[in-house]
Amino acid sequence: MKNMLKLGITLALFAAAACVMLAFVYTGTARIIAQRQQADLEAALKELFPGADAFNEISGIQSPDPSVTIESQYEARRGAELAGAALRLSRAGYGGPIKMLVGVGVEGKISGVKILEHQDTPGLGANAASPSYFVDRAKGITFYGQFAGKSVFDPFKVKEDVAAITASTVTSQAVVSAVRAAGLGVTAWIKGEPIDTVPGEGETE
Repeated sequence: MKNMLKLGITLALFAAAACVMLAFVYTGTARIIAQRQQADLEAALKELFPGADAFNEISGIQSPDPSVTIESQYEARRGAELAGAALRLSRAGYGGPIKMLVGVGVEGKISGVKILEHQDTPGLGANAASPSYFVDRAKGITFYGQFAGKSVFDPFKVKEDVAAITASTVTSQAVVSAVRAAGLGVTAWIKGEPIDTVPGEGETE
């Protein structure tokens, strides 16, 4: 009986020690992951607004499209001057949610788009994030790269003013809807105007 009690106490001490060690490892790992995610976010924001020197998390920008969710929003500043805003968005795609970062300048143009996460099919919908998939190979324009410089008041119609990903209309439309929503939402916020809700586009064509 004494040996069993001693063994039980020993096992309990080992278990407690293991739990403490795992807690320290988790805390350290979580901190490293958070720091890396913050660094990645800052790099992405800088890519969308290369001339900006400060990015501040804000609130108040609304999505005009109910199918597009704004997860976070940041103003970009160049000194004391507002350069625009970037939105981290989520929109359902073919294989699951597509998360992206969209920058919109004060002049009413898309400053850039970065696909952050997706679950779409490799070689098809996944081409939305591929730096080697070109909608205009001669000019070196990728699918996501075609939005840079586009006016927020453009039609944003797949296969019309926006080139689609081959055999991936649903993914193409998901990205287009999110970019359009970001453009209208940020522009309304900059102008201090109420946001108008726009109907979401269909999932298939």
